[in-house]
Amino acid sequence: MPSLFDPFRLGDIDLASRVVMAPLTRNRAPGGVPNALMATYYSQRADPRTGAGLLISEAAQISPQAQGYGDTPGIHSRAQVDGWRLVTDAVHARGGRIVCQLWHVGRISHTSLQPGGAAPVSSTARPAQVRTWMAGELHPCSAPRALRAEEVAALPADYAHAARCAIDAGFDGVEIHAANGYLLDQFLRDSVNDRTDEWGGSLENRTRLLAEVVAAVAAEAGAGRTGVRLSPVSPVNDSGQDSQPQATYGRAVERLVQRLAPQRLAFLHIVEGQTGGARDIAPFDYAALRRTFGGPWMVNNGYDRAMALEAVASGAADLVAFGRPFIGNPDLGRRLRDDLPWAPSDRKTYYGGSAGGYTDYAAFGAPVPGNAEGGAGSAGGAAASA
Repeated sequence: MPSLFDPFRLGDIDLASRVVMAPLTRNRAPGGVPNALMATYYSQRADPRTGAGLLISEAAQISPQAQGYGDTPGIHSRAQVDGWRLVTDAVHARGGRIVCQLWHVGRISHTSLQPGGAAPVSSTARPAQVRTWMAGELHPCSAPRALRAEEVAALPADYAHAARCAIDAGFDGVEIHAANGYLLDQFLRDSVNDRTDEWGGSLENRTRLLAEVVAAVAAEAGAGRTGVRLSPVSPVNDSGQDSQPQATYGRAVERLVQRLAPQRLAFLHIVEGQTGGARDIAPFDYAALRRTFGGPWMVNNGYDRAMALEAVASGAADLVAFGRPFIGNPDLGRRLRDDLPWAPSDRKTYYGGSAGGYTDYAAFGAPVPGNAEGGAGSAGGAAASA
């Protein structure tokens, strides 16, 4: 039987284990530029003997318009490429592998984060009834404007540019963020997409943008270095439930397979249930979606050790992604393998701040790292999630 700790070939990327660190927004990139502190954080979790076989970076906005939270990193400028190179070099120095998550938040944003103070953009002009994080505080999302048809058609080029920047920055691949109620999910779901043009209404129209984006990104990064993240029934970020999620996400995945054939994506990363919440929030046949995809299958949301071991051993998944457990446990891979207890993490330091609650969590049995400011219990930000 396969094991969670076996090596795995993920598209064109060789991994030392099937343990994955899921993308985690941490809001520690002032000015949108990755930095040396971030390089320390990722490198602490990069050793495949103790950490993750694969790291998925925190979500990185593909353009200035794509930003929705304060101090999140981008992947579209030369300064950002150079900053991310600090991270990828540090990860590779420890033998790790890392892919960059490509992100456009759509309507989950605020005018103060948008170029020229403009309205955020989306598939719709309806505002999201949620808040976003800026400068340590939560603010209601601003009302968006619906993208014009020609603007939607230009989005794949922005994603392709970001993918090229990610490869130039030394990433081993990219993950397209099409989950959690952000822009691509806003186009997929009829609960959000209220358009009447070629980008809305029918199932074919609503799945079109994702297919175009994936094709453009794969052309830059290579299909074998491109993954996609989906959350078929997660209602986060005021996304609501699609009226027919099985049909919508089934057709979306089918189009990705057809569009890239005979090539295929490196992986599909699935959030099961509500992101960060109940796994059984709504019925969905994930096995059927997996059969449609036919490639490496990564699962996420609330997995403990026993669940992860069973998922891989039974063949229900090829890889398991862990999010918040990796915050307080930089050596989570070792703790999973040796059945060691998991350390808690301080929610007050999840978002924003400096080293406290970020790089000062210790490996099992090791002293607390000495580079922290304030320790893992120091005060921090509030709430955001990618």
